[in-house]
Amino acid sequence: MKPAIDRLALATLTLLAAAAADAHFKLVEPASWIEEDERGDPQKLAPCGGTIANPGVRTGAITEVQGGQKLKIVVDETIYHPGHYRIALARRPNWLPDDPVATMVQGGRGMQSAAGEIASNPEPPVLVDGLWMHHEDPTEPWQTEIDIPNIDCDGCFLQIIQFMEDHPGFREGGFSYHHCAMLNITPDPALPLDERWQTTGS
Repeated sequence: MKPAIDRLALATLTLLAAAAADAHFKLVEPASWIEEDERGDPQKLAPCGGTIANPGVRTGAITEVQGGQKLKIVVDETIYHPGHYRIALARRPNWLPDDPVATMVQGGRGMQSAAGEIASNPEPPVLVDGLWMHHEDPTEPWQTEIDIPNIDCDGCFLQIIQFMEDHPGFREGGFSYHHCAMLNITPDPALPLDERWQTTGS
């Protein structure tokens, strides 16, 4: 009987270790474009979440935003993993940037990510890069405010991704998890239009 119990304990520990190795986050603000469970799933596939088996159910949520103003971002890291976040904005999902390129090293489980590429001076479609770099379990949700470009864009895709360090990667999603929100951005007539964002993806 004892060997069977030992095998069960080992299997349980293995499953727990596998779960702990994978980061998860929930997009709290603005409203996510797909329904998320308590962990934020489904969120593996680029550019906006889902999985091959479950592409996600659309919420229909759209956040109205004034161009040239700030937008509050709130992310709850439901399962900790070291790494950083990046925020990007594009008129179409296929115009969103590729996931960060990983620097690889040999680890205990084979080759794994040591770090992800971070733009020191982000350019469209990236708004913020290297956000919330951390190597400890956060004790509360991440929050920040980002500057929204002064553009006219109905149904713009705001993408938030988490890059995972010390990770072997996934068949789906590589080293990153993904969420998106839909924004209707109305330009402020008192401000000049941001031409950099008018041609993003062309």
